[in-house]
Amino acid sequence: MNAPTVSRTKAPSEPDCASDPLCCAPLSGAALDRADATRLAQVFKALADPARLQVISLIRAAPGGEVCVADLVRELGLAQPTVSHHLKVLVDAGLLTRERRGSWAWFAVADDRLDEIRTILG
Repeated sequence: MNAPTVSRTKAPSEPDCASDPLCCAPLSGAALDRADATRLAQVFKALADPARLQVISLIRAAPGGEVCVADLVRELGLAQPTVSHHLKVLVDAGLLTRERRGSWAWFAVADDRLDEIRTILG
């Protein structure tokens, strides 16, 4: 069973601070360090676009979990350079993997990266 959550309704006064379990508690441990926060912010920036969210959804729903850029152009109704830009942003953020096959690039969702994000957000 989980321990009850401690909360306060007002800030403690200076004398009460020594006995308040939330006052001056160390804020380290499970918290993100600056490097992890910066990497995670890049991921959220990459996801903060409706077309990119659609791209990830389309790839996850695709047979075999991968698609060619031409499939996305047709499905999204966007120009190929625009789709390529969105894919580059998602690859750079580590959310997609890219594999060159002949003259085509195939993309898949980087499930390990999504798992990492789920873990961080708890």
